[in-house]
Amino acid sequence: MSKNEINIRNKRARFEYHLEEIFQAGMVLGGTEIKSIRNGKASILEAYCVVDRGQVFIRNMHITPYENGSFYNHQPRSDRKLLLNRKEIKKLEKWVQTKGNTIVPLKLFLTDKGWLKVEIACAQGKKLHDKRHDLKEKDDKREMARVMKPR
Repeated sequence: MSKNEINIRNKRARFEYHLEEIFQAGMVLGGTEIKSIRNGKASILEAYCVVDRGQVFIRNMHITPYENGSFYNHQPRSDRKLLLNRKEIKKLEKWVQTKGNTIVPLKLFLTDKGWLKVEIACAQGKKLHDKRHDLKEKDDKREMARVMKPR
């Protein structure tokens, strides 16, 4: 795997939520955590973010323990601090105070300098009829592409 080819995404987030605003944040990690993530052994499918005393944390993100780590290995599902500036934290704090709003991680990626970043979004839960509408649109697009395909 190349240096910048980490493909850890939350594919369900765009289906489950209306995404309003997207932020990029750094993450505080230990040595074995970043090694596992570079090997692609992480999952953000069930993860969400919380604002606690002026700091943003990502919860329920699973990072598999590093195979070659010793007793210094990390906990798989501990809270990890996100690095954002004060204005962004205030925006997120206001967003979460409204009922039905949440902050979800969309993807993990490496920058050119080798820093791990997480893309998070202010999200609002979709209703069942919105999800059905999205599925219908997806099926219609697939059907139109099949009909328009040259033979």
